[in-house]
Parts: sequence; C-alpha cells; structure tokens
Amino acid sequence: MSRAATQPGEKLSTGVRHVDVAEDDAGQRIDNYLLRHLKSVPRSRVYRLLRKGEVRVNGKRARAEYRLQAGDRVRIPPVRIEPGKSTGRVPDTLVQAVRAAIVHEDADLIVINKPAGLAVHGGSGLDFGVIEALRADRPQETLELAHRLDRETSGCLLIARKRSSLREVHRLMREGLVEKHYLALVGGQWQLGKKRIDVPLALRQVQGGERVVKARADGKQSATLFAPVQHFGKRATLMDIALETGRTHQIRVHSAYAGHPVAGDDKYGDKDFNEQMRKLGLKRMFLHAQTISFAWPNGREFDASVPLDDELKAVLDRLG
Repeated sequence: MSRAATQPGEKLSTGVRHVDVAEDDAGQRIDNYLLRHLKSVPRSRVYRLLRKGEVRVNGKRARAEYRLQAGDRVRIPPVRIEPGKSTGRVPDTLVQAVRAAIVHEDADLIVINKPAGLAVHGGSGLDFGVIEALRADRPQETLELAHRLDRETSGCLLIARKRSSLREVHRLMREGLVEKHYLALVGGQWQLGKKRIDVPLALRQVQGGERVVKARADGKQSATLFAPVQHFGKRATLMDIALETGRTHQIRVHSAYAGHPVAGDDKYGDKDFNEQMRKLGLKRMFLHAQTISFAWPNGREFDASVPLDDELKAVLDRLG
C-alpha cells in the first residue's frame, strides 16, 4: 500500500525512468541531459551515477561525454533526494565575474573571455562553473556549452543560446570547419618551424578520477599545428597553435611530446622550466584560446578574438 505523504526529513526516491531522446536534444552530452532531468541532485552524484554505469543508453553504459542521438532511450536510475535539497545557489561573485567576462553576444552565441582557474562547468569536486553561473544569471534562457576549455586555460569560450545553434556549431566542429588558435609559451628554443604533430592520444582515468592523457599508438587520432611567433633565446618560445582535433589536453600533451612543454603546466610540463617562469611572475599555465572562427550555413562569418591578459603580457615583457 503506497503512502499519500512523506514524513518531514524523509528521503524521496525518483524511481527508474526511461526517457526517449527528442530531436531537439540530439547532440547534447549525456551529463548535461541528466543534470537537466535531475535538477535537485548534486552534480557530484550525477557524475557518480555515470561512472558506476547506472545510467544506460540503449541498454549500454554511457560515458559523460557521450552525445545523444534522436531516438536514444535513456535509463535514469533511482536517485534518493532529501526534500528541499538542491545543488545550491551560485555565488553572486561568480555570476558577476562571468557576466563581466562576456565580450560578445548575438542571437546565436555568447563569447566568454574565460579567466584561467575557472572551470567551464561544475563536477570533479566543483559545484559551479561558467555555464552554471550564466544559467543563474539568465534563467529564462536555454544555454549550453558549445565546446570546452581546460580549467587553467584562458580565452574564447562559446555558449550556445539555442539548440539549433549548438547543433550547427557541433556539426562544423565535426567536419573540421571551425578554426581555433591558441597562444602558448613553451620551454626551449623551438627549431621545428611550422610543424604538424599527429600523434594519437589515449585518455586514462587514474585513482581519484584524475584524467591523464598519454601519447599512444592505440589512442584516438589527434593533430595539432604549431608555428613559432617569437623566440626568447634558448629559454622559451611563444607559439601559435591550431587544433585539427579537440582531444582532452591535446595541446599540452603534443607540446610535451615535441620536447617543448607549456609553461606552468604542472601535469605534463617541466618542473625546472616552470620554476623559472614562476620567478618571472607566471602564476598559471601559459595557454590562451585567442581566436575562434567559422562560417554559418548562410555564409555569415563568425570571428571572435580576445587578447592575452596583463599577467601573461608581463611575463613576455620580462622574458624579452
């Protein structure tokens, strides 16, 4: 016999749900889809459900980065929720910081000059990121990340304001029609000229959920274009870097593979070089998404660009 009411403080269970993915949700990542359907569940719990394989798509386990297709059948497992609990309120300081970082917006996209150290979304121990702050600031809009940047990478980040815009940007990215350029300071004197590095990359989850990428023959096809911009003797080189693919940590791993790690990269970089750069005032990783450009289907050109911040400029001045 079911009860008509739940006693105060008693946890509720959502029960198993099977949801068919609509055409308008095609192309969305499964983690974002779940966060929308489980609004009262903490982000950390949603990602735990995915890691444990409790979420199924067409009867199979789904990774967080899986992109849904129209007609997919998603199994959303039972989740116990404490009444009145939510993911929490996005701090006003974060909302204001993200609002101030907007450098362009139109009917389709918002361009954020993402500060280094700010995650693009919550998860992995973080409650909030850029997208949560924007949604809190604009609750009437349907906003989605069009792509991602590492937490320590600054620069151009695109937010889609319409599902149709999101799908189109993703299509252009899949077809290699989106041009993205980064500026990075790397260790040593780059002597390879313009160089295309196409070493496959494999993503591994290590203890604690940390992601580590390795150059491996059995990895995914990956390609990065490197071109020197300015040499600083034998100490460092400022590079223009373009992505042909968008793998996790791709620039950082390919730079290290070439023998020229990115300055300030504590995961794949060189400890001695990083210490030298810290003495010059570098307090973060020197990797900046400078430009992103493409053409919409109607031929309209989209081009966004953001300059280096004062900290990175100061490091170059001291090197020079």
